[in-house]
Amino acid sequence: MIGRERLRVLVVAPERHALRQPHAGGLEAVVWNRVRWLRSRGHDVQLCAAEGSDFLAADAGLHLPSPLWHRPHDASDTDFPEGHRRLMTDAFARVRDRLDAPATRVDVIDNHSLHGDPILWSRDVGVPVVTTLHTPPLSEMVIASNALTGSSPHRFLAVSQYTARAWSAEGVEAFVFTNGVDKGQWSLGVGGGHWVWFGRIVPEKAPHLAILAARHAGARLKLAGRIGDAVYFDREVRPLLGDGIEYVGALRQPELADLVGRAAVALVTPVWSEPFGLVMAEALMTGTPVAAFDSGGTSEVLAGIPGTAIVPAADVEALSRAATGLIEQSRRGLPRRRVREATAARHSLDRRHRDIERVLAVAARSAVSPQELIEAVGA
Repeated sequence: MIGRERLRVLVVAPERHALRQPHAGGLEAVVWNRVRWLRSRGHDVQLCAAEGSDFLAADAGLHLPSPLWHRPHDASDTDFPEGHRRLMTDAFARVRDRLDAPATRVDVIDNHSLHGDPILWSRDVGVPVVTTLHTPPLSEMVIASNALTGSSPHRFLAVSQYTARAWSAEGVEAFVFTNGVDKGQWSLGVGGGHWVWFGRIVPEKAPHLAILAARHAGARLKLAGRIGDAVYFDREVRPLLGDGIEYVGALRQPELADLVGRAAVALVTPVWSEPFGLVMAEALMTGTPVAAFDSGGTSEVLAGIPGTAIVPAADVEALSRAATGLIEQSRRGLPRRRVREATAARHSLDRRHRDIERVLAVAARSAVSPQELIEAVGA
């Protein structure tokens, strides 16, 4: 750690899913990589996350309860089982008490929770907190954010300009700090004949529209990802499988990167206010072109990168035409390596991690000025 400050960092993960492969979603992948990298840099990193997560210490005081559904078919990414929120509140209260004790106090908290309580630790305990806003505004987090005092050592980061504006409308101001992709994990692919869609299988990601777009073009499509809404999958996705449309399940990162890298084009079909859309940057890092719906921060992620196309949200025929056009560009000589190089220049995870190391170091000095934070995030 010569020339660098060794930080005691508590990383608070999103609490719904365990932090492990195959990743439950892009948010979990971001935080998993964050913990791994900070530890590789020699920082003392503790993780507060759901039971079953990688990197969890034996101390159960930082373990969060996983949702326990009475029936697996009821499992959902948009709700919790009855009584779970009270368990979460109790768990976070125990973590707060730990932070208030000198022996278990940390220098800074890197907060990715979608719960309001960790935001208030900066006010109630005085520990500097950096909260990254990964989603559209959530009422519980907005209430907590607006309850902070001017002296609370707290800073907010947002994963896109779009997300920052949405939270600003709710009275929460954030600096933009976008997500990144590991070039080593997402290596250059050779391309192929099939189309690909990957991500959480939930209504707001709308993989059924990707299937319809592929069908319109007569293309083969492979879908990969965790089923986050079984009712939606059974109603909208399962009936469309077959005849060249294949669901391959939730894949670990190496297998997923290989699948995406062997595709002719990736479809991205959000029908909600997509905060960032990590799958776009991941696909492009393999050199695979991306056709996407214009939703939320999509245009920010794709801006200036060759091999990309944006169409109006939910316009299946336009998506199909755009994907076909991107494949034709590739055939006419757009090198996959050029797509990857442009993506790496904008979305390299190594650069993001070095930036967040500076952000956390600056935030650990609780009396930081806005200008210092701006310099740390490279804004």
